[in-house]
Amino acid sequence: MPQSLLRNHVLKTLSSEDFALLQPSLRQVELGIKTWLEVAHRPIEHVYFPEMGIASVVATLTGGRQSEVGLIGHDGMTGIAVILGQDSSPNETYIQVASNGWTLPVGSLRSAIAESLSLRESLLRYAHAFLVQSSRTALVNGHSKIEERLARWLLMVQDRTDGNKIYLTHEFLATMLGARRPGVTIALQMLEYRGLVHAKRGEITIVDRVGMIKLTHGAYGEEEQSHFGLASA
Repeated sequence: MPQSLLRNHVLKTLSSEDFALLQPSLRQVELGIKTWLEVAHRPIEHVYFPEMGIASVVATLTGGRQSEVGLIGHDGMTGIAVILGQDSSPNETYIQVASNGWTLPVGSLRSAIAESLSLRESLLRYAHAFLVQSSRTALVNGHSKIEERLARWLLMVQDRTDGNKIYLTHEFLATMLGARRPGVTIALQMLEYRGLVHAKRGEITIVDRVGMIKLTHGAYGEEEQSHFGLASA
């Protein structure tokens, strides 16, 4: 596919010369829900550039408690650890909204980075943006109410998917927010009571995006949008 027709922001914004270094090794891929892209502490063999869908980067505490620390859609790519010169990550990454896109062997990526300083700089800029997103998530999780966190997260998912429908279970939402399932259910009911969303089993429809943004009280702002080439609200 010509670079100009790609949706993935990382690939689309590379210089034509840098894209040409990656293009011969890029392969199209379809990724179903819960497909594992990275396993914690295991060597990363491929990086992924979604065109559609969502991948979650999830941290796990001893005892199995989990929380999402990063969200990847057509705005980005997996393999931040590889960009930073590591072989593996302490986190796991898997698909939470069915995806398609491109995959690239890590060896090919490293060879291209070694050949092009501008490619390395472009990928490091994305890595920095991803870390900004992760630090914002940590800040919000520590200081915002669960309904504000839920609204922020749903808005970020909507930014990276098509339309206003999001297909997720309450159990999955609880993992993403690092919260108990009953608390997420109550928060979702509150959003629905305010007329911001419509929820049914496995599906959430965002009804009032502007109202959702107001509800976050600043938890969803410029940092959630501008770093990934997303349109400002």
